[in-house]
Amino acid sequence: MEKSKKRRLESAGWRIGSSADFLGLSDEEAALVEVKLGLASAIRKQRSRRRMTQEQLGRLLGSSQSRVAKIEAADSSVSIDLMVRSLLRMGASRKDVASFIATPIPRRAA
Repeated sequence: MEKSKKRRLESAGWRIGSSADFLGLSDEEAALVEVKLGLASAIRKQRSRRRMTQEQLGRLLGSSQSRVAKIEAADSSVSIDLMVRSLLRMGASRKDVASFIATPIPRRAA
């Protein structure tokens, strides 16, 4: 965020912070959210690279299209285990999975 915009907002009474601050997440909870978002993003990208639909990926995983949509949205009902297994089933290596977890999620400009 531009410094001038930040100053304007703060002078108008707005507080500036992260989503973790807003939600009151601990560092560990925020890190877990980042891991799930990284895995979800990787699954979407891997599926697209393989030119698969959500339905096709669902069949590959022995699941449904709606479950794949939840996986790709990092839904709270989806386990990290399922996300990792999905990537491995699509041909990602353990090293690939580690890099997906370690890669920070790009932030959109405010």
